[in-house]
Amino acid sequence: MTDIKTNHSKNEVITTARLPKETRNKLIILAKYKNKTKSEIIIEALEMYYEKEENRPDSYTLGLPYFGKYSLGDGDLSTTYKQRIKEKLRARQNSY
Repeated sequence: MTDIKTNHSKNEVITTARLPKETRNKLIILAKYKNKTKSEIIIEALEMYYEKEENRPDSYTLGLPYFGKYSLGDGDLSTTYKQRIKEKLRARQNSY
């Protein structure tokens, strides 16, 4: 038996993805233009996507400029909401 040499390292695996024809055609054109393989283009694109996602701020960071910016004057709104709802419902019932 003869050994077949491949360019794949032992930590690489093959993954299949279904692409729309237009996307596949663009991938082929880009790979030829950049003189790279389709796999190299896909790997670069995924790495850029992962980096973008890792650097995306979380909801807390996005909200920091707005926290405490607007106030209704009551500091206990989050702890007394049930009582306020009951009062509003009673007021509606008494208005009929």
